[in-house]
Amino acid sequence: MNVKPDLRIGKNAMHLALFGSEEVSQEYIKDLRLQGFVFCQGKTGSMETNKIVAAIETAAKRNGVIETDVYRETHALYHAIMEALHGVTRGQVLLGTVLRSVGLSFSVVRGKPYLSEEEGEWIAVALYGTIGAPVKGAEHEAIGLGINHI
Repeated sequence: MNVKPDLRIGKNAMHLALFGSEEVSQEYIKDLRLQGFVFCQGKTGSMETNKIVAAIETAAKRNGVIETDVYRETHALYHAIMEALHGVTRGQVLLGTVLRSVGLSFSVVRGKPYLSEEEGEWIAVALYGTIGAPVKGAEHEAIGLGINHI
């Protein structure tokens, strides 16, 4: 797969989430970093929304995607996560309370998706995986993307 990253932060986030660290080429990662993007990838799964949010937030902080002590960065990330979860859960951000579970690959990408410096930095969260009853084989694929300015 010979895909080159570009300034579209959401497209890059989706690419990283869909293909994971095993399938994304080192050339792609190098090019992404050369364009000034900072990112992380991971996996999470739960019947509790708060655990999904915590896993993504923790990964972003540990990998230097957001600053730990800067509220506006955590706030922007939170809104991007919630927007992505809306896609995965089809607008009903409920899991365990309605007997649903998710298993997700995620990516968080931070950068400047616009040529104009005045537009500043943005953050994107992409989620890809499965959602369904907490019974193996009773799930289906789902995807979500959230983008917010920092």
